[in-house]
Amino acid sequence: MAVSVDEFLAMLDKLPEVRQSEGGDWISLKVRGKGFGYLWERTETVGLKSTISEQLALVAERPEVFEIQFTAGQFGWVVVHLAKIEADELFELVTEAWCLTAPRQLVDAHEAGR
Repeated sequence: MAVSVDEFLAMLDKLPEVRQSEGGDWISLKVRGKGFGYLWERTETVGLKSTISEQLALVAERPEVFEIQFTAGQFGWVVVHLAKIEADELFELVTEAWCLTAPRQLVDAHEAGR
């Protein structure tokens, strides 16, 4: 268990059109200009977009791994502690965050190519 910052960044290469930009203490993650995640290297945590129901379920199941970050409209953002999650589960969550944000045509093309 445990995902390093470098392993997390490598995961992003598996998703189309992900752009990273420095934001001070964090790196923001976007697809076609819309944000789906943040990375805080210093604390080795990631913030990911999710549905509110998934956000609440993740935090309720494993509060040592997940924290509520904030909610915005129909989305609930969740903080993930990289030291306490397995790579396959994290990649699934990153992919879901990306799918919630990317245009439908890009999501469909990505899923067809998998």
